[in-house]
Amino acid sequence: MEATVATENQAMIAQMVRDFGQQHIKPHFMRWDETQEFPRDVFRQLGELGLMGVLVPQEYGGTGFGYQEYVTAIAELAKIDGSIGLSMAAHNSLCTGHILQHASEEQKHKYLPRLASGEWIGAWGLTEPNTGSDAGNMRTTAVLDDSGEYYILNGAKNFITHGRSGDVAVVIARTGEVGDSHGITAFIIERDTPGFASGRKEDKLGMRASETTELIFTDCRVPVANVIGKVGEGFVQSLKVLDGGRISIAALSLGIAQGAYEAALQYSKERQQFNQPISNFQGIAFKLADMATEIEAASLLTYQAAELKDRGQNVNRESAMAKLYASEVAVRVANEGVQIFGGYGYTKDYPAEKYYRDAKLCTIGEGTSEIQKLVIARALLK
Repeated sequence: MEATVATENQAMIAQMVRDFGQQHIKPHFMRWDETQEFPRDVFRQLGELGLMGVLVPQEYGGTGFGYQEYVTAIAELAKIDGSIGLSMAAHNSLCTGHILQHASEEQKHKYLPRLASGEWIGAWGLTEPNTGSDAGNMRTTAVLDDSGEYYILNGAKNFITHGRSGDVAVVIARTGEVGDSHGITAFIIERDTPGFASGRKEDKLGMRASETTELIFTDCRVPVANVIGKVGEGFVQSLKVLDGGRISIAALSLGIAQGAYEAALQYSKERQQFNQPISNFQGIAFKLADMATEIEAASLLTYQAAELKDRGQNVNRESAMAKLYASEVAVRVANEGVQIFGGYGYTKDYPAEKYYRDAKLCTIGEGTSEIQKLVIARALLK
């Protein structure tokens, strides 16, 4: 199943990603999954293709495309390997996206070219061990020192994509009182900053080649010049960043669902039982019909959110709807995919089990399904 709407740019990007994936991802992705290896070189190569700065304007070294093209790129990567799609999406929409949307011109010119080229990998730190959805109660603090030139950060973040391999991180820390949404500030922190370290790496169910670790701050001195926007704006900035990030996860979900569906469809035509392909049986054919229909609906929601984002409209509700629906579809489609493969769906010899494992994160990351419903309900009841 291809994207519902395809411009010339989207068709070009889709083909480019497919060709790249066949050559550089397909031969290795199961080994990366087994060993949890983060394939750093792949992202340098994606940078050369312009996929590490899809939304970054050309003046900052990016490709200057919009969300339609961005969704296409993520979905095509995720059809091959959800881990690569996830890492590419997190780099683009979170770290790079935060700097692009909210940083000063000086900060943009300093950081965006290196992020967009893939020379640097970006991380973004909001979640903490005790505050997942409840970000307002974060414990990581940033206190201005006596000189007035540095903030001293102390605390820890967890579930951070590229927490170990990232060269630069946008980190959200508390500069005011607990629970004050205007007491939170965003900082750009480079990897070699004293007092900044990565902690343990998570051993995950799926998306295993996408690195997830802790970030630890121990009297970490960050120059005042590295504050993004104004002090106290970090939480509001993060919510805006997450609106775009939800479109990324919808695209990721869409790609995983498409990959799982296509694998199941092909297998159902090849697998013979009772002297005929199993796709001839209504029990299987109806599963495929449901899968294809739900993917089409998820695609329409995702590309609609992307189009509204490209027009500069508020996508708070639409991005949450796309993320909620597409992520739940990915889980259902991957589940049915395993069922269609039968016993073979439970083995590593076929792709169904990996889609099944990878899909689940989509209903959790960048806001759980329950949080999406909260966002949607608030928008409806305004």
